[in-house]
Amino acid sequence: MSKKSLVTGSLFAALAVILGAFAAHGLKPYVESGKMDLQMLQNFETASRYMMYHAFALIICGILGKVLGESKLLKIASLLFIVGIVFFCGSLYLLSTRDVIGLTNWKWLGPITPLGGLCFISGWVLLAIGTLKSDKGQVASDM
Repeated sequence: MSKKSLVTGSLFAALAVILGAFAAHGLKPYVESGKMDLQMLQNFETASRYMMYHAFALIICGILGKVLGESKLLKIASLLFIVGIVFFCGSLYLLSTRDVIGLTNWKWLGPITPLGGLCFISGWVLLAIGTLKSDKGQVASDM
């Protein structure tokens, strides 16, 4: 899982940069034309920022898996970060551009966003617990 977390985190980081650049340049005409408001653009940028943060979290899980050894908690944390990215960031991307891409009836995505946030929080907690419970390396005992 360590290698998968490193690769997945790296790919999500690349996608976050692409989508962040798209927000900065590609979505401006939609704001200017009124098809998208400033709050929607800010939501899109928030999704990109959180995707980057949690791409780094996946990379951290991968590195810790290599240093401390594979653990069930690190694997679950990685999966929670992935689900969080899909739910939180994915729903924000779609909700903020729904008028642009023609998904005006997709307001049901709104409740999915906080589920992604809960996945992020749970992932961070499991990452901390998994690190503390590790008996390999000095990371857990240095605290």
